[in-house]
Amino acid sequence: MKSIIKTFFLALAVLLVGVISSVAHAESKESITVATDSDTAPFTYKKGNAFKGYDVGVVKAIFKGSKYKVNFKTVSFDSIAVGVDAGKYDIGANDYNYNEERAKRYLFSAAISRSNYAIISAKGKAYTSLSQLSGKTTETISGVNYAQILENWNAKHPNKAPIAINYVEGTTGISSRLKDIETGKIDFVLYDSISSHYIVKDQGMDLTISPVKDKVEKSTEGLEYLLLPKNDKGKTLKAFIDKRVKKLKKDGTLAKLSQTYFGGDYVSDID
Repeated sequence: MKSIIKTFFLALAVLLVGVISSVAHAESKESITVATDSDTAPFTYKKGNAFKGYDVGVVKAIFKGSKYKVNFKTVSFDSIAVGVDAGKYDIGANDYNYNEERAKRYLFSAAISRSNYAIISAKGKAYTSLSQLSGKTTETISGVNYAQILENWNAKHPNKAPIAINYVEGTTGISSRLKDIETGKIDFVLYDSISSHYIVKDQGMDLTISPVKDKVEKSTEGLEYLLLPKNDKGKTLKAFIDKRVKKLKKDGTLAKLSQTYFGGDYVSDID
């Protein structure tokens, strides 16, 4: 009987040590804040109070079972990069593309998806090259890749009618800009192919979506990344994230998330 009681208390002690260890591990997790505008479906959006979207799914998969505890925070688009730069947020997850201006201030993770550019226009008016946009009017958010591409085209073609770029607030959603196409306020919106098809279908809009045939960027064209601060913590997170992204691509997790949120394969050629 003494032997049984001794064995029981020994097993109980081992169990308690395990529980205490698990609690201590959970409490010791390093908290990281991921900023997103929750308004760029299918990359990031909210369903009720739950954060959803491809970027959210990828971030969750990256940090699953790790020493990090992820906290998502909804902020306006133009506040994400500013907050990451100021150290307020640890990661920006919002369909970020690479550009040289951003590269001066931020780190980019390994690519997590690829969606080339598309031009959204009124029904029956298909534009497949930037030259066709000469003299046309659009709306975009200052500082985003789409704006920079159009600005660069204008700068390189001073003898042609410039593309008229109207800059809108970061809180002005893409749906609002697409409605301006329907009303004739603007002629087009340059956006990524995934989002273009998703939003037009979701909103039931009767618009034309055409892939851009021009090669507007180099090898980074269409690639999407997570945005990180250019500091020691950012470097540490980048190393961890890049390693995990490679694993998630290999084991099929990225492909599964791509099918779930994009309805197709937008990850096989991210390398």
